[in-house]
Amino acid sequence: MNLGSYPATRPRRLRSAAFVRDLVRETRLAPAQLIAPLFVAEGKLKGPIRSMPDILRLDLDELAAEVKALHRMGIAAVALFPVIPPELKNELGSEALNPEGLIPRAIKRVKAELPELGVIVDIALDPYTSHGHDGILDDSGYVANDITVEALRKQALVLARAGADVLAPSDMMDGRVGAIRSVLERDNRHNTLILSYAAKYASGFYGPFRDAVGSSASLKGDKRTYQMDPANSDEALREVALDLAEGADIIMVKPGLPYLDIIRRVKDRFEVPVCAYQVSGEYAMLKAATANGWLDEKKVVLESLLCLRRAGADMILTYFARQAAQWLAE
Repeated sequence: MNLGSYPATRPRRLRSAAFVRDLVRETRLAPAQLIAPLFVAEGKLKGPIRSMPDILRLDLDELAAEVKALHRMGIAAVALFPVIPPELKNELGSEALNPEGLIPRAIKRVKAELPELGVIVDIALDPYTSHGHDGILDDSGYVANDITVEALRKQALVLARAGADVLAPSDMMDGRVGAIRSVLERDNRHNTLILSYAAKYASGFYGPFRDAVGSSASLKGDKRTYQMDPANSDEALREVALDLAEGADIIMVKPGLPYLDIIRRVKDRFEVPVCAYQVSGEYAMLKAATANGWLDEKKVVLESLLCLRRAGADMILTYFARQAAQWLAE
């Protein structure tokens, strides 16, 4: 055997034992990097979600118990999403502006139980509108940008005053980040963060979420006139630049795994905190495949989350947050 022909550099040496793999690992995943999305409901609306196995709509008492459990696992923030009855919905989404509405009460309950837990809430009208869109429609059925922004500005103030730490405008209206930042500053809420859904795509992966909040049945048309075309990448950078200039603190890319390239481009270009949303469709696909025995749930979930981190996400909003935190503690 001619030993001189063997390579001097053997990359496998750095994979040969667990200790060395740990030492050279480039990307790490921890519970504190996960945000748990929680659906809040009352009365007969609470309970399981057919298209999202193991995810529940929680009432306020259940919510209080769940956030305590998540906090013990090392999860530092939750995102609250409302499920309201059809009779409270209208074309203007007026219930979004109710200071005694479900989400303001949920925020207050969580902060009373755990003041140190971060509370994130969406700024958008779709859970509250009878037509299922994120904004107010004009006579032609088009989502009117500026009228919607005025409603979002009011919603933001209601939720900030209720105690939300982070406001997450998810509507994709032009100029909404600047409008929200202005109203927060005028109200002396200088430390309220804005997590902007800056690169939110008109994706087919949102179906189970719309089932969860009850907007899928009422949605008229689609959202392609305001959410981004999945074919576009440069456009995401323009959207991010605009939102940062208007006062966004953290940038969201949504969905997650199908848009790893967008996460990486945003992180490389702007060097700001980036959040990836592993959306309901991603969750449902993995749950279905693992329920059929086709995939190992623990392996593929942790791998998918690690890949989002590797792509550049500083934090991940995921329906697997509770389970992943448990696995990471093992």
